[in-house]
Amino acid sequence: MQSGTSTPLSDTAAQIPGMPSVAHKNVAIWLFCCAAMVFIMVVIGGLTRLTESGLSIVDWRPFTGIIPPLTDADWATLYAKYSQYPEFQKVNAWMSVDDFKNIFWLEFIHRLWGRLIGVAFFIPFVWFLAKKSIDGATKWKLWGLFILGGLQGLMGWYMVMSGLVDRPDVSQYRLTAHFGLALVIFIALLWVGFNQYAPRSTKTNGSKRAMQLLCLIVFTALSGGFVAGLDAGYAFNTFPLMDGQLIPDGLYVFDPTWLAPFEDHMTVQWDHRWLAKLTFVLVLVFWWRAGKWDLSPDQRFATHLVLAAACLQVALGISTLLSVIWLPLGVAHQAGAVLLVGMTTYAAYKLRHVS
Repeated sequence: MQSGTSTPLSDTAAQIPGMPSVAHKNVAIWLFCCAAMVFIMVVIGGLTRLTESGLSIVDWRPFTGIIPPLTDADWATLYAKYSQYPEFQKVNAWMSVDDFKNIFWLEFIHRLWGRLIGVAFFIPFVWFLAKKSIDGATKWKLWGLFILGGLQGLMGWYMVMSGLVDRPDVSQYRLTAHFGLALVIFIALLWVGFNQYAPRSTKTNGSKRAMQLLCLIVFTALSGGFVAGLDAGYAFNTFPLMDGQLIPDGLYVFDPTWLAPFEDHMTVQWDHRWLAKLTFVLVLVFWWRAGKWDLSPDQRFATHLVLAAACLQVALGISTLLSVIWLPLGVAHQAGAVLLVGMTTYAAYKLRHVS
């Protein structure tokens, strides 16, 4: 463990109130399973986005929506509803009912998986509450997570609504908010799970630096949400130059200029590229500095995991760009972002002291 006063990890240690002093490993395993389900949900969401399947279900039925179409009449009704909206009228008018089924099932699975996450969270939560396996502070954190899960469902429908009005595509702002909330839920599930599995209640400089790095990683991932929302990855498919230049002509040429990072395809992609490069450099710096700290083998391994996940994500990002968003690579790139978030969350927690 970090021990000596000469290490930068211990010089700002501070006790954090509200941390469990006793491990509840069954609770932790349940939360880790929920986090794994959220990870799968994000992957399914990426696949849904990249296959343009997300607008195939044009209404939101939180409870009755778990029943799939069972008859030809059911399919005809759903197809007729879909045909009334911009995506069908402007993009997919060529689709038959059989073609429509291909995009319907992916969105249906995406929504159904979200409901399953809610069930997988709520039923064990009630059970653990009844068994008094959750302390008071953790109980309120978990109620907050349950509320966030419900809000994520609402955010998903709010996002879909933006593609049912004029343009046959969802708002990049709402898409990024939906993705960002998923990351927040994922991080929180892991963090509370770590608290329950092996309590570590004392902050260190190392854990603070890992948390700062985590914030940057999430920010970079959100910039990728704007790339996805604008389909900006289908242009400028070269690396390291963009349109043959390091700083391409036309960058931030948008009216008004302050909206360029959110609405201009070139600027959005350029920002994401450079944020990714900055993030990777700071991951290297974090890993290099961690090598000078007095760490236990498992803590050092946690920093190695962050570096490995960052290297994988950079490779996936470049490959996805050069392939002009080949579907398997695009999905893997989104999964890699969540993996990097998870590894950095783990490192931030692992670098704490046991009180």
